[in-house]
Amino acid sequence: MENSAFNHCNLPPWVIASRHFNENPHPLEIQGVRQANHFLFERLRTIASAEERAHIFNDYMSVKFQLHQWESQASSSARKSLRNSYLRFLRGWMMDSNSVEGAVLKGWVESRIGIPPTFHRIRIPSIHSEQYMIFAVDRTKGSARTSAINSQLDLLYEYCQYELARKLPEERHVRLFRGTNDADDYEVLEQVGRREQIVRLNNLVSFTSSEERAWEFGDTVWEIRAPLVKVFFFGGLLPQSILKGEEEFLVIGGEYRVRRIMC
Repeated sequence: MENSAFNHCNLPPWVIASRHFNENPHPLEIQGVRQANHFLFERLRTIASAEERAHIFNDYMSVKFQLHQWESQASSSARKSLRNSYLRFLRGWMMDSNSVEGAVLKGWVESRIGIPPTFHRIRIPSIHSEQYMIFAVDRTKGSARTSAINSQLDLLYEYCQYELARKLPEERHVRLFRGTNDADDYEVLEQVGRREQIVRLNNLVSFTSSEERAWEFGDTVWEIRAPLVKVFFFGGLLPQSILKGEEEFLVIGGEYRVRRIMC
């Protein structure tokens, strides 16, 4: 699957997607987001409590994108546009990553990181294929439901990265697990060992930090070392997140070394 020639990052898409980057990650940033919201991050630096920082982030998002004003809008479409915030898309992904909400999150990765999806309801062989159009239609439908969703997701990613840097200041990777029932359908780029492969993952993928939990999602469980800079969201980042109890991580995809866990 080809990568886009363009993105909104400080590194090109082919670098970010590569196995070499995943094993030796470098800092990533969405261009201009922290600078445009410097007041928020300056405020966060003065607060010791992660829970309090999360409430400040939510309040900032509500004011910046006028999410709290949805009830006062004159039309139903305007009310829905503000009510359907980034939280709705996170919940939609949890219910079904192949939903229109899932398409919007995959679309954000494609737009900002430059890595297109390889699967949305069906396998996507190319951005020029008919299968890609199914994804594009869902992404358009989902994006029309809300206001400035990509800008909301930009800020969510940068906030996630800020919190991970405070939570794990000495780490560059996190050990995660994924359960799947269709391991043979993934594109294998290299067989490294008896239980290790280099696999191309979708541009946004759900993992869990719990090996036991991963077995609930499939008869094959993979372990990866995910670069912290490619973690888009993790359960517990937001106090009211319904992903919190699932120890779920949303990770930007590409070429990953996966190790099959034996039960």
